[in-house]
Amino acid sequence: MSEEKINICETAIECESPAVHSYLNSLQSVISRMASNSATCKSWCITLVFAIVVALIDKNKAHLVLIAILPTALFSILDCYYLSLEKAFRDKYNNFIKKLHAGNVGRSDLFIISPETTIGYRQLRKSLKSISIYPFYLTVTIMIIFVGFVVEDFSWLHKLQSVLHSLSVITK
Repeated sequence: MSEEKINICETAIECESPAVHSYLNSLQSVISRMASNSATCKSWCITLVFAIVVALIDKNKAHLVLIAILPTALFSILDCYYLSLEKAFRDKYNNFIKKLHAGNVGRSDLFIISPETTIGYRQLRKSLKSISIYPFYLTVTIMIIFVGFVVEDFSWLHKLQSVLHSLSVITK
């Protein structure tokens, strides 16, 4: 009798099964969440980095603006991780579909919501080369460096402006 239960659990699943639809919806939900997390990384990066830059310039510490590269690097690594996870789940989804069409899906294939591969250095490095990662973070880094040099070069202008403002207050 226990052998019959085991055989029943290992029967092939049909394409139109509600369990298959539910499993595929779960995988699609995870993939969407990873894409959303990636977009959130970018928006938080812009917000945090330029808040740091503006605060440092406002406090006349423009020479420290390059510190803003650190959160940019950290957000890029996190974004690469999310992109790697998204790709791993897309691969899992596609492999499941291929297996389903071949008629090789059993109950043991359902509802395993974890990537088939672990995310390591190689996957992160590959994600860094993605068109959705390196142009964005490279542009932010270049802007930080540009602002750092421009503000530092024109810091004398801010000091001159302060002196002129002080003189105008005295003369009134």
